[in-house]
Amino acid sequence: MSAQTQSMTIGELSRRSGVSVKALREYTDLGLIYTLGRSPAGYRLYTDDALWCVRFIGELRGLGVTIAEICHLVDALDNDSGPPVGTRLAELLRRSRQRLQRRISEYTQILDRIDEFESEHRDHLAADDLSWAGDPHRSTTGT
Repeated sequence: MSAQTQSMTIGELSRRSGVSVKALREYTDLGLIYTLGRSPAGYRLYTDDALWCVRFIGELRGLGVTIAEICHLVDALDNDSGPPVGTRLAELLRRSRQRLQRRISEYTQILDRIDEFESEHRDHLAADDLSWAGDPHRSTTGT
């Protein structure tokens, strides 16, 4: 560690990044961020490089890239095999887009079903009448 390099504890990295200590431990255990080792008191120590990595992970997560995908990306970069990083990242973003489009489609279908349900049962809902659902406590037959 050079004289210019400042170290920080996991708590400080958490405060500076806004990421929980638990998540930072997971990132460390997965090899996504590296420590300088441990302090004499046993705390994990990190540099600003770790802060950059955590922010980059957050950016990727915000784009829908999974932790598993980020791990594969980092692993491939560490092994220096396969396509360039830009190509790999573009593929991850394509997959994320597909996942999101599927979710949007599923949510759109749910919204359509809600609209249909409300349309079919508007009078019952307004009257607080659940007889359409077979409510055993209320019956519109035989008053």
